[in-house]
Amino acid sequence: MKSQALIAAGVCALVLTGCTNNPYTGEQQAGKSAIYGGIGAVTGAAIGAATSSSDDRGKGALIGAAVGGAAGGGYGFYVDKQEQRLRQELTGTGVQVVRNGDSIQLVMPGNITFASGSADISSSFYPTLNSLVKVFKEFDQNGINIVGHTDSTGSNELNMRLSRERASAVAAYLSGQGVPGGRISSAGVGPSQPIASNDTESGRAQNRRVEINLRQL
Repeated sequence: MKSQALIAAGVCALVLTGCTNNPYTGEQQAGKSAIYGGIGAVTGAAIGAATSSSDDRGKGALIGAAVGGAAGGGYGFYVDKQEQRLRQELTGTGVQVVRNGDSIQLVMPGNITFASGSADISSSFYPTLNSLVKVFKEFDQNGINIVGHTDSTGSNELNMRLSRERASAVAAYLSGQGVPGGRISSAGVGPSQPIASNDTESGRAQNRRVEINLRQL
């Protein structure tokens, strides 16, 4: 019974350490690492208890739970920590941080990144890009895919060129600040992937954007 209580306590502690506060609701929620880590902890605890002597079974279960939890967290744990740092660095910048499984997407509205019709980065946006450089150097285990988007105003040829040039400008800046070029790719898709209606000014403003997608290398 004592061993079972120790196993339960160890697993609960590991799962709770992976919980974070939802930045929108303020409620506590389990991060991806907590979910995977909890599964690993249960498995590790069982193995640890089974391979220990009867006198040491409780201790073995706790050690097994710790090892299994850390291994189970894996890339999910890494992304949890990276997401926290990005939200910390990008608060108040206008850049949206979107978590989707083990991928993170950064949505940078066109009105804060580039002047209208231009591929020259706005001087006011450099501090934000410098914050990204700092996080990308700290967390260097994922690729950085930069995609430029436009609204449907103007010719498709113009929009495709502008979207490519804007994505390339961001990629060049990151690389120039020391982010390894081998991690970076860029592309422009013009108006082909709208996230809002192009029939309204507010919708067109949302569609003019640059996205950075972070995925495991």
